[in-house]
Amino acid sequence: MMKSTLSSGAMMAMALALLAPWASAHAQAYPAKPIQLVIPFPPGGATDIVGRLVGKKLGERLGQPVVIENRAGAGTIIGAAFVAKAPADGYTLLISSGSTFTVNPALNAKLPYDPIKSFEPIGQVARVPLLVLAHPGVPVNDLKQLVAAVQRTPDKYVFGSFGNGTTAHFTGELLWGAAGIKLTHVAYKGSAPAMNDLLAGQIPFTVDTVAAALPHLNAGKVKAIAATGARRATQLPNVPTVAESGFPGFSADSWLAIAAPKGLAADVRARLQKALADTMKDAEVRDKLIASGLEPAYEPAAAVAARIEDELPRMRAIALRANIRAE
Repeated sequence: MMKSTLSSGAMMAMALALLAPWASAHAQAYPAKPIQLVIPFPPGGATDIVGRLVGKKLGERLGQPVVIENRAGAGTIIGAAFVAKAPADGYTLLISSGSTFTVNPALNAKLPYDPIKSFEPIGQVARVPLLVLAHPGVPVNDLKQLVAAVQRTPDKYVFGSFGNGTTAHFTGELLWGAAGIKLTHVAYKGSAPAMNDLLAGQIPFTVDTVAAALPHLNAGKVKAIAATGARRATQLPNVPTVAESGFPGFSADSWLAIAAPKGLAADVRARLQKALADTMKDAEVRDKLIASGLEPAYEPAAAVAARIEDELPRMRAIALRANIRAE
């Protein structure tokens, strides 16, 4: 029997050399397992609709399923904190609104995440148009009439939103500040109870999403006074914007973006950004977003990062002026 003349060190080196190509290929094969997309809202809302739609198509392009996990609570803080603390390996992503990145930091001095240092954006996927709505019995049909009615009887009118410190709350306060009027805010725990009170005539006005309002608008149960975004909502082309209603330059709505924990490897980041950009070109994705009352609005990572930097000081100023505080 012949004895091996190779030392143990040489044999180890040979084994490592044989394994090196496999290890290199394995390390580059992102994604090699399913990806978790965290939605920091309950199922059924606008963000959940977008997350499930975009997640499915994103998974098809990446070659691995994107698994949805709803981690709702504390105004998106629970879900956002979970993602911020996850490994930066591309297998845990977050889809959320400006609530996470600019509203919460304006209300909370201490958060379990930093909107800039904890995340890196992958891209914006949609905008969530907001509307000023009125009960049909209120003698107001446009924004000028609303402003005039409040000016005639100060302290009489209230408006509802789907929660304290939400984008709807901030948008309303921004609008009243621009118009020089004051309406008392009534915070609800979600869109549904706010809409129910508007339908019943318990409150005269709300600020809510097109998605939530559309069925009731079509049934004639509520009135749309104005759209708060820069453009008219695709499904409501006859509803003027606030800017068109006498307040040039006004624009305030909500946006949804996908982000990852800070520190992604460059190749993983590039793969995710390319896959998302391609996903948002999909006609089916765009059509389904519009049908749900949302606006397809893809923007690359750099644009999302710039928006966060721009919005943070503005949201803090609104919170200070309107005395909006975290509950």
